[in-house]
Amino acid sequence: MMHQHTFQCTFDEPVVETRQGKLRGFMRDGVYQFWGVRYGRAKRFEMPVEPESWEGVKDALAYGYVSPLLEEPLPGNELTVPHRYWPMEEDCLNLNIATPTIDPEAKKPVMVWYHGGGFADGSAIAHIAFEGDNMARNHDVVMVCVNHRLNAFGFMDVSCFGEKFWNSGNAGVVDLEYSLRWIQKNIRAFGGDPENVTIFGQSGGGGKVNTLLQAPSCAGLFQKAIVMSGVFDPGRLEEHPEADPKEFAEEVLRQLKLPEGDIEGLQKVHFRLFIMAVNRAIRVFGKRGQVVSWRPHVNAWYPGYPLDIGFSEHAKKVPLMIGSTLGEFTNPRTPKNKSAMTDQEQEAYVLSYFGEEEGKKVLELFRKTYPGKNLAYAPFVDSLVRRGSVKYAKLKAEQSEAPAYAYLLSSCYEMDSGMPAWHNSDIPYAFGNGDIISYCSATENWQDIAELLPAAFSAFAHNGDPNCEGLPKWEAAEKDSLCTMVFDAKIEAKTDFDDELIEKLTELIPGFSFGHHNPKTDEDPEGHEWTY
Repeated sequence: MMHQHTFQCTFDEPVVETRQGKLRGFMRDGVYQFWGVRYGRAKRFEMPVEPESWEGVKDALAYGYVSPLLEEPLPGNELTVPHRYWPMEEDCLNLNIATPTIDPEAKKPVMVWYHGGGFADGSAIAHIAFEGDNMARNHDVVMVCVNHRLNAFGFMDVSCFGEKFWNSGNAGVVDLEYSLRWIQKNIRAFGGDPENVTIFGQSGGGGKVNTLLQAPSCAGLFQKAIVMSGVFDPGRLEEHPEADPKEFAEEVLRQLKLPEGDIEGLQKVHFRLFIMAVNRAIRVFGKRGQVVSWRPHVNAWYPGYPLDIGFSEHAKKVPLMIGSTLGEFTNPRTPKNKSAMTDQEQEAYVLSYFGEEEGKKVLELFRKTYPGKNLAYAPFVDSLVRRGSVKYAKLKAEQSEAPAYAYLLSSCYEMDSGMPAWHNSDIPYAFGNGDIISYCSATENWQDIAELLPAAFSAFAHNGDPNCEGLPKWEAAEKDSLCTMVFDAKIEAKTDFDDELIEKLTELIPGFSFGHHNPKTDEDPEGHEWTY
C-alpha cells in the first residue's frame, strides 16, 4: 500500500513573517520548508548588507542561485557522492530552511549547515544528502543550509586598493556571519531558538566552522559547533609558493584590458567575463610555479587557524564535535575484491604495499586497532584528517572550558574492490538520510549507524552532549587522552585506540597536496569533477 503523504501550500499557508517581509513556503509530511530565502546582498569584493524589505507575500518555493564557480563541474562518481547541479549567479546569499513547526514560541534547536568543496566549490544543495526534512521530522530541530560567495567571488584579496575592500579576502565567510545574524533576527518565526544554534560543516564546510569559531565578531552568534573532516594535520600538507594578491589582481585587470588599479571597474564586469580573466591569470602565475589559493586571510577579522595560534576566547566557550572517516582521500582499489581475499592474500597485499619489514609493523598495529577487520584496508587508513582531528580535539580540551567530542566512521563498503568510509560518506547519516543514499546500506550495521549518528548530532544540538540512547558512554576529550565514538560493524567508544597506527602510517605515507584549481585548456582538456 502506498504511503499517505500530507501536503500544504496555499496562498495563505504556510506563511511566516520575517524582518524584511512575509514568506510563503510549503509543508510536506509535517515538515515546513522555505527555499531560497535571502539573508543578504553584496557587491563584488565588498561586505554583505541586509536584504531589502518587500510588500505582500514573497514565495520561498524555489532554491536560490548558487555561487558562480570558476569552472563548470562534471558529473563523476555520483554513486558515492550523489550531487545536484543548479544555476549560478553572483546574487547567491540565500538559505533553505526545514522545520517541524512555525510556532514562534517553539524554540527548537537550530542546526546551520555550511557545505564542503573547500572555499571554492559546492553549494547548499550540492548533495542530495543535504535534505534537512528527516532531521526536522525525526529529531525536532530546525535545519538551515546556506549558500555564500566562493573562490574569487568570496576570497580574492584586493584590500590594498581601498578601505572598502579591507576584508575582501574573507568576504565569503563574512557572508556566513551575516547568515547567522539573519538567523538571530528571524529564526523564531520558523520555530527556532536563536539562543541555541549549532553550526556544522564537512570538509571545506568544517573549515568554515573553524573560521567562524576564530572570528571575534561571530562571538555569541552560535552556541555549539561540529567539524566533519575539516581539520588537516598542518605538518602533512605540502606548501606551494603563492601568488601575491596585488600582482594577481593587476593581472586580472590586464586580462580584461582595464586600467591599472581599477577595482571599481572590475566590480562591474559580468561575472562570466570575470571568471574568464581569473582563470587566465591563474594560468599566468601557474607558469611561474605559483598557485592561487581560495581560503580565509589572516587580518583583523580573522586572527588565524586554531592549530597555529590556539582557540579564540569565544571558541573556548563553545562545545565541539569533531569527526572523520576511515579512508577520507585514500585510494581503495586493490587488484582483487577485498572481501574475496584469503587471510594470506590480505597479508601479502599489505607486505607488498609497504615492504616486508614495515608491512609487518603495519599489520601488527592494524590488527590491534581494528581486530577482525579485513587486513587489505590497512594501506588506506587516513592519517591526514584523523591525525589533525585528534590534535584539534586535545588542544580544545587543554584550552577550553567547553567539552569536545570525537567520532570516527570506520565502516567498509561492498563497492568496487571494497571501500573504507571515504570523504563525505558520513554526511547522509548525519542528516538522517541513510535510507535515501544507495551506498549506505552496503556495509555492516548500517541501520544502527543510520539511526544513531543523527541521534548523536541532534542530541548535541539540543544540549551540547552527543550521548543518547543506544550509544555506549561517550566521554569528552582530555588534553592528553581522546575517547572516540567509532561507528562500524560494532559501535564502540574507544580511547587512544589508533594513535600508534596513525603515527606509523604518517611515517610511511608521503605528505598530502590538495589539487589547486587548474583551469582546463585545449592542451589540458580534463574537466573539474566534483569529488566532495
